Amino acid sequence: MSAKPLLYCIGSAAVGGFVELTYGSSLVSAHGSQLAAVTPAILIGTGFWTLMHGFEVGKARTKYAELAKKDGESDVDERYSLPNLYAQGTSKHVKAFNCVQRSHQHIFETFTAAIVSGLAGAVTFPICTSISTLMYAVGKSDLGRYYLSKGYLECEGDSSKRYKYSVAKYMWYGLLGNIALGTTSCIFVMCGKKKL
Repeated sequence: MSAKPLLYCIGSAAVGGFVELTYGSSLVSAHGSQLAAVTPAILIGTGFWTLMHGFEVGKARTKYAELAKKDGESDVDERYSLPNLYAQGTSKHVKAFNCVQRSHQHIFETFTAAIVSGLAGAVTFPICTSISTLMYAVGKSDLGRYYLSKGYLECEGDSSKRYKYSVAKYMWYGLLGNIALGTTSCIFVMCGKKKL
C-alpha cells in the first residue's frame, strides 16, 4: 500500500473529526446516544454478513471437492475435508477453493481492529466513525453482494483479481479511518478532554 491512501485516510479523519468537534457538538449533544449506536449497528450487521459468508465457503468446499473427484484427483476427501482450512495441492480446483476460503479468512484479519477502533472512535466522533465503519462494511460486502470477498470468490484461483471491484478498496480506507479516529478518541479520553 502506498503512502497516498494512508495520508488521505488520516487527513480525512482529522478534518472530519475537527468539523465534528467544532460544528457537530449541538447535534451530538442532542442525539449522542442514538449516533453512538450507529457504529455498533453497522458492526453487528457486518458480523452477521461474515457468518453468512462462511456458508459460501462450505458450499465451495463441496463443489470443488466434487469437481476434483470428477477430474480424477487423488485423496480428495483427505485434502478438502475439515479440519483442513485450505485444500492441499496445486490443481485448478484446489486453487479456486483456496481463494474462496481466503475470502472468508481475510475478514478475520481486519475485523477485530475494525470493531475495537470503531467502538473507541464512536465515543468521541460518532458521526465520522459511523461513516468510516460504513466504508469498511461496503468494501467488504455492500448489502449482501461481496466486493473484496466477491473478487476472491470469482477469481477461480487467480488471487490477483481480488480487487477487480473498485469499491473493495474502501474496506482499507474505512479501516484506516477507524484506527485514526479510535486512537484520537482514546487520547482525548486519557487526557481528560472527553468524559465517558
